[in-house]
Amino acid sequence: MPEWLLEKDDYIPQKDKDAFINKSILSILNTLTRFRLQTEDKANKFGINAPVKVSSTLLIVILVSLSRNIFFVIATGVFLLLIVSLLNAEEIKYILKMGMLAALFTLIILIPSILTGNKNNSYLIVLKVLISVTTVNILSCTTRWNDTTSALKIFRVPDIFIFTLDIAMKYIVILGEFSLNMLYSLKLRSIGVSKNRNTPISGILGTMFLKSKEMSEEMYGAMECRGFTGEYKVYKKFKIRINDIICILFNIALMFVYFYFNRL
Repeated sequence: MPEWLLEKDDYIPQKDKDAFINKSILSILNTLTRFRLQTEDKANKFGINAPVKVSSTLLIVILVSLSRNIFFVIATGVFLLLIVSLLNAEEIKYILKMGMLAALFTLIILIPSILTGNKNNSYLIVLKVLISVTTVNILSCTTRWNDTTSALKIFRVPDIFIFTLDIAMKYIVILGEFSLNMLYSLKLRSIGVSKNRNTPISGILGTMFLKSKEMSEEMYGAMECRGFTGEYKVYKKFKIRINDIICILFNIALMFVYFYFNRL
């Protein structure tokens, strides 16, 4: 054994700030956890089929977008808050957070309009954005992604659109886990003060790009070998339930309320 291996090493690395790596790891972990909870085999909340949920969500978004009566928008928002209150704490926190962020971003954009005196319409637009984002997030939290794609197929959405969404969701999880492992490796190998902190991050981004290109080519080849023609088929039978009927009746009542308020 060489003598230099037997010598005691007194090297003490200087402490460096790795807050960026820690924040990146936590951000990716939160995103992956949310996607896994979305795709895991959990019971369908509210007992309503996905096609009815998707159609109800689209109806609420369209009616709220077209309405010029603030009382109808507020009434719809109150009803959505009742639905949100039935979810668990994490889902409530996520839905309210995303809705408030979208509303705040819209409010910042509309500040010039508010300053010029167009206050009522600007506040109405902010409220519409808040309700629309909340509605979509309720659908996301209460419906599995596979059920949502099945509902899109029932509504005759083009297969290429469903295929793009389906593949994007799956690759977000796969590439997220791959980037998470690289960030763990970077954190373990980072010793002392690094003068070029951006170099490892740019390396991770470049590796991610090459890995995604390689995986896309492999997936294309595998799909060709298995005879995939790009056509999606729904094998799950759609059975109407009592909760579906209640939801449909609510949609009809919501349409009556919309025409009543907008007629005033």
